[in-house]
Amino acid sequence: MSNYLVDYILHLADTTLILAQRNAEWCGHGPILEQDIAITNISLDLLGQSRNFYQYAATLMGGDMDEDKLAYLRKEREFKNLLLVEQPNGDWGQTILRQYLFSQFQYLLFEKLQQSKDDQLSAITAKALKEIKYHVRWSSEWVIRLGDGTEESKARILKAIDELWRYTGEMFMSTKYEVQSTAVGIGVDNESLKEAWQEKVKTVFGEATLPVPEKTFMQSGGKNGVHTEQLGYILTELQYMQRTYPDSKW
Repeated sequence: MSNYLVDYILHLADTTLILAQRNAEWCGHGPILEQDIAITNISLDLLGQSRNFYQYAATLMGGDMDEDKLAYLRKEREFKNLLLVEQPNGDWGQTILRQYLFSQFQYLLFEKLQQSKDDQLSAITAKALKEIKYHVRWSSEWVIRLGDGTEESKARILKAIDELWRYTGEMFMSTKYEVQSTAVGIGVDNESLKEAWQEKVKTVFGEATLPVPEKTFMQSGGKNGVHTEQLGYILTELQYMQRTYPDSKW
């Protein structure tokens, strides 16, 4: 099987896994019980998506490869997730904004991937869309609540924009494996999603009375395995049991 397809699937899997792990850090620590449950459920949704992608990637790779090996036994430079999703939770405002910026992009991407010539990829993304629609609605409502709320909440969401906006550009930069996948009708031209994403974000930010940053230098590299130091910390925790007790079974 072509390496570009495996890489493309792993990129989708890694991105959802790492964000799931980040969101799971809130379990038991949410600001109120209802939202603690909500962010935990979103984490489980993302974990389920990542499992579907990893299982498909393992099938394409063949041999004795499986989803656990892909999640637990790969090194930092082998992960292809977006830099945005590995950023620290910070406060509730930063977590909410990270989720919204990604979910809005993910919804547009998966809408297009439903039309993929790869039947398995099409099925996985179609199944996930209902979940992602909720993620967008939930996170956007919180962005509006914080931005158009108290002086304190607005200051926190403004700080989150300063911290996270620089990582949004990578979503629309295509890697070699994405270009190759798009050329054969499997993937999506990420640049084609940018205008729609910007319009959606502009609308939500408008309701939240928040400014949309301009002329920001965009960070990139995560999709090609070049990450911030944050990913190393995430993998240390995520992979601890498997690496300490190899081949353990529950």
